[in-house]
Amino acid sequence: MTTVTLIGTRLADTGREFVYQGESPDCEGCPYRSQCLNLSEGTRYRVTGIRENAQTLDCAVHDAGVRAVEVEPAPVPANVLSKQAYAGGRVSLAGPCPHTECPSHGYCVPDGADFDDERVIDQVLGEPPHDTCALDRDLTLVEFRAEE
Repeated sequence: MTTVTLIGTRLADTGREFVYQGESPDCEGCPYRSQCLNLSEGTRYRVTGIRENAQTLDCAVHDAGVRAVEVEPAPVPANVLSKQAYAGGRVSLAGPCPHTECPSHGYCVPDGADFDDERVIDQVLGEPPHDTCALDRDLTLVEFRAEE
């Protein structure tokens, strides 16, 4: 489902993904609040279109202003325990990982998914980008279904 919202003009590129972090203290008193703060906090979104002929609006958060874009919830790539990795299954993330230098860290601790949440696997992508897991976990890279 497509939603129209306002994002920073520097971020307004078709295909760009972001996780909506919610309201900033700088949003207080802004006349465009209802157009900017209309997404679900913690959800990953993809910009699907840029509204043409829309003006750039001043913003206390984004130095170059904001503009209207169309967004929709995006799937989240993540590593899960291999024994739970099958399309259509509901799983949680394996747990936190302190190894930020690992090429899989962004998939073990993905933006847009929480450790407490169970998510539906849309598709199994295969082997994760690391050679061995420092926590000795047997992991598979999957794509969680986009949140509604």
